[in-house]
Amino acid sequence: MPAAAHASLDTILAGLAAAGEVTRLRLLVLLAEVELTVSELVAILGQSQPRVSRHLKLLAESGLVTRHREGAWAFFRLADRGAAAGLARDAIARIDPNDPVIAADRARLVGIREQRAAIAARYFASQAADWDRVRSLHAPEAEVEACIADIIGDGHFHAVLDLGTGTGRMLELLAPRADRAVGIDQSPAMLNVARARLEQANLRNVQLRQGDIHALPVERNAYDIVIVHQVLHYLDEPGRALREAARTLCAGGRLIVVDFAPHELESLREDHAHRRLGFAREDIESFMRDAGLEVLAHHDLAPPKGVREKLTVSIWVGRDRRVISDVHVLNSEVA
Repeated sequence: MPAAAHASLDTILAGLAAAGEVTRLRLLVLLAEVELTVSELVAILGQSQPRVSRHLKLLAESGLVTRHREGAWAFFRLADRGAAAGLARDAIARIDPNDPVIAADRARLVGIREQRAAIAARYFASQAADWDRVRSLHAPEAEVEACIADIIGDGHFHAVLDLGTGTGRMLELLAPRADRAVGIDQSPAMLNVARARLEQANLRNVQLRQGDIHALPVERNAYDIVIVHQVLHYLDEPGRALREAARTLCAGGRLIVVDFAPHELESLREDHAHRRLGFAREDIESFMRDAGLEVLAHHDLAPPKGVREKLTVSIWVGRDRRVISDVHVLNSEVA
């Protein structure tokens, strides 16, 4: 995590006042582990929904926790930025993990995580046959992921954004190399799958948000790496989505697009809701240039031999044209 920012006396006092109550301190410890809904926190703490909601409201107003909506649900997590964020983490680090109250809360949290994993597993099982068929038509996922890793190269990143995160696999690969990582998906069911997967990987620097890829609920000018993996073929306006993605890049940041080359498998449109039957190289490169990006590279990964219906996976890389030294004059804007 980045170093904590200095804060005013008023901010520190407000944070201390918000954290200085036993239930709210228990909430901070839980939300440092994983993002949780009000109903999940009610089940863990054994308190009423109005009481838990009131505590969460105070913590959010003080900047110690953040809240984001996902359909009918609201998820809370410990703040990872802002003047008060470091205060909460410092306090949590000083709590004895063997304290009986904290230990009991964490034991009940294990049950919540097991419930999430079971729900995600049921959904994934219901979709697995369709996904397996599509995967069998193109290069193995390991080959695609190796190519992405080679493109990204070595090093550590400040922030990574995964658009249409699906099962969260790209976050699982990239989040360990970032200070923070954010995944966006329109589907609450897919976010449940991703949440369970990332919790099993013990990745605490990841945030998952429900959102529209055409109107992203994230900061502008903030991400070193933005990846759009097997998403564009579902969209009516892929160029618009890439323009929106480009706005989230920091100076010199890179946009990686993974999708299919042009093909004639109408069954993917009929059975899997694909809107586009792949993209020509020049189409995506044109979208990138229209978004103000420099096109850096293009790669094609051939399908397995012996497969009658074949899909070529294409990977494009674009880069924000601004130089790194310009970043200090940019004001981050919330989408």
